Amino acid sequence: MNLSHIEHIGIAVKNMNEVIKFYEEVLGLKCYAVEEVADQKVKTAFFQIGKTKIELLESTDPEGPIGKFIEKRGEGIHHIAYAAKDLESSLEELKSKSIKLIDEKPRKGAEGLHIAFLHPKATYGVLTELCEKPL
Repeated sequence: MNLSHIEHIGIAVKNMNEVIKFYEEVLGLKCYAVEEVADQKVKTAFFQIGKTKIELLESTDPEGPIGKFIEKRGEGIHHIAYAAKDLESSLEELKSKSIKLIDEKPRKGAEGLHIAFLHPKATYGVLTELCEKPL
């Protein structure tokens, strides 16, 4: 597998506007994009810090994955995402190593990235996302 850096850290939040205000006014970061990913029932907001991004995740449906996460665990770190080169072959390699995947094939994520999640039971409790910028 060819991972280059931490692409982003996903943080589940109840009130995105409140959290954006905190990140901008207290931490001094600038929100550069807000986007809804309808098929994932989530609204995202992004901040850049160095080569890594912070992705805020607000559920648009209480039955969506972020809504369920917050109901069960509360707000906080949801996942860590790594930038991958050749996401499809990375997934094939993981399957060959019997790593449990949530996504067997890449799907469209925020910012036009192709994404795939590894099951947290296979990654020692950390929901892990692989991301690839399409050509």
